[in-house]
Amino acid sequence: MTRRFVLAVLLVAAPVAAQPQPVPAPELPRVRVIATGGTIAGVQDAPGTLGGYRAGTRTVGEIVQSVPELTRFAQIETEQFLNVASPEITPAHWVSLSKRVNELLKRPDLEGIVVTHGTDRLEETAFFLYLTVKSDKPVVVVGAQRPATGISPDGPINLLSAVRTAASPKARGMGVMVVMDDRIISARENRKLYPRTGGFGTGEMGMLGVVAGRGPEFFFRPARRHGVDTEFDITAIDTLPTVELVFSYPGGEGPRLGPDTQGVVAVTTSGFAPGERDAFTEIRRRGIVLVQAFPTGEHVAGGPPPGPGAGPRDPQGGPPAGAGQGRPGQNLAPTVSVQHLLPQKARILLMLALTKTRDPREIQRFFGEY
Repeated sequence: MTRRFVLAVLLVAAPVAAQPQPVPAPELPRVRVIATGGTIAGVQDAPGTLGGYRAGTRTVGEIVQSVPELTRFAQIETEQFLNVASPEITPAHWVSLSKRVNELLKRPDLEGIVVTHGTDRLEETAFFLYLTVKSDKPVVVVGAQRPATGISPDGPINLLSAVRTAASPKARGMGVMVVMDDRIISARENRKLYPRTGGFGTGEMGMLGVVAGRGPEFFFRPARRHGVDTEFDITAIDTLPTVELVFSYPGGEGPRLGPDTQGVVAVTTSGFAPGERDAFTEIRRRGIVLVQAFPTGEHVAGGPPPGPGAGPRDPQGGPPAGAGQGRPGQNLAPTVSVQHLLPQKARILLMLALTKTRDPREIQRFFGEY
C-alpha cells in the first residue's frame, strides 16, 4: 500500500468540519404609502425652474420610484387614494381616509403607513387622523414645499424620512406624526408657518424627535389622548356635523349661520366686540355649541368673567362650567374653552365631539383630554 493511497483513505475517513450556514437577512418592515396629491406630486410646465406647477399630478408609483433609497429601509406598498391639491380635501375625505387607514393597520404584516399630502391642509388631515386612528402603529403624514420637478425638491428626502419613521419600532404609540425637514412633529401641534422648506413648526411644544443618520430618534411622547385610547370611532360615520370657524374683530356683528350648524369656533384674543355679543348670545340660546379659541393656538383661550351664579373658573384658565355671557336669568349653554390648539384643529375636535354629545360640559372634557 503506497503512502499516497493511505493518505487518501485518511482524508476520506476524517470527519468533515461543519461549514457555517449563511444567516438570512431579517425581512424589512412593510410600509404602505398612501398618496393624496399635493406639491410632493407636483409637476412644472418648465421643469427645473422656479416657475409654477400643477399639484397632484405624479402618481404614487412615480413618487416612490423617484426615491430608490426607500427599499433599503422597508418593503413599500403603494395606494393612490386621491391626487388633488390639498385645498380640495373635504371632511368627507378625512372620514374615508381614516377608515382606510384603520382597516389597513389591522394587518399583522404591516408595520406602518405614510400618507403623502399637500401642505396647505396637511395639519388638518393629520390632526383628524390623530384623533380617529385607533392603533398604536405609526402613521406619518408628509408633504413637500417644492414640486417634484423643481430645483432641489424636498419631497424625496421628506418621504425617505417619513418611511424610516413609519418602519421604526420606536415610533409605536407616538400617535399620528408629521415628518418634514428631518423633524418628527406630533400631529396635534404641527402647523405650517410659511410656504418654504423648513416652514413647518410646532409653536411652543410638539416636536417629538428628529430623523438622523441612524434613523428616527425620539425625545418626547405626546401626553394627550390618541391612538388606541381615543373615544372617537368613525366606523359607522359617513358625514360630520357642520361646524363654522369665525373670527371676532373690531366692528364685527357676529356670524350668520345656516340651519344645520351645530357648533361654532370663535377665534378671539379675549371677549367679543360689542356688536357681536348679541349674535353669540343667540347662538348659545339656540343650543349651538360655542367654542372660544385663541388665534395662534399658543394659549388657553380664556372665557368671559364668571356671571351671576357661575361656578369657579377652570384652573387651566378657561371659562367656568356654566358661565353665562348674557343678562342675569338667561339660560345659556356654557362656552367651551380651548387648551393650546389651533382654531382650525379646535373645529375638527368639535366636529368629532358632536358625533357623541351636544352637552357643552362633556365637550369641555374632550377639549381637556385631547
